[in-house]
Amino acid sequence: MIAEGERIVLIDEEGRKYLVQVGERKLHTKLGVVDLAEVIGREPGTRVKSHLGKEFIVFRPSIVDYLQKLRRVPQIMLPKDAGQIAAYTGVGPGSLVVDAGAGSGALAIFLGNLVRPNGWVVSYEVREDFAKIAEENIRMAGLNDIVRVKNKDIYQGIDERELDLITLDLPQPELVLPHAQQALKPGGYLAAFTPCVEHLQRLYREFPKFNFTDIKTIECLVRDIEVSYNCTRPSTRMIAHTGYLTFARRA
Repeated sequence: MIAEGERIVLIDEEGRKYLVQVGERKLHTKLGVVDLAEVIGREPGTRVKSHLGKEFIVFRPSIVDYLQKLRRVPQIMLPKDAGQIAAYTGVGPGSLVVDAGAGSGALAIFLGNLVRPNGWVVSYEVREDFAKIAEENIRMAGLNDIVRVKNKDIYQGIDERELDLITLDLPQPELVLPHAQQALKPGGYLAAFTPCVEHLQRLYREFPKFNFTDIKTIECLVRDIEVSYNCTRPSTRMIAHTGYLTFARRA
């Protein structure tokens, strides 16, 4: 049952989502006002109505719901790219991860959800204002016991050792390679997100100087399909290029 103070997601008849905390207050939407007190004691999947008679479905939030509703300052890494990191590195429960370029904390939250209950993520962020926002988002997602933000420049070094994965979303990921070589355990993965070919080329020029192998770069494009009774077709708009993902293993 849904308890007072718990976070929930309401989905309205038009597919809009609202991430809210249950309590004695009202949610104002385009489809009417929802009394959140009515949700207390209900089961997930319950339907509640606004004062206009419009239905909203109640769910407990998934990690994707949290990612969609983060407080954003820099652009976040989208699930389409974060999912590729999970698929290509095998990160999972018990994995030890360093994430660099925390930004709003989206990737750290995604990874923290995968490594729990006995793994952890340390997310480096050089900007103090971004680090504070990332910490707020991590607390909202309920992962502050798994994910820790470190206000430090990763170009100056990595404190952690025997890591399973290091993720980099930085302007100069090649500068982290000497530190990553020391911090990763043998077989551990480096995953670097680079928006431009020039960043990618600089990274590849530096790889031969360090002990990395099994190097691969991909790009992930996602297009929705619009389904209707008379005409099902690809959406005219799509999430195309966001960046290149490069994977390498420490030998």
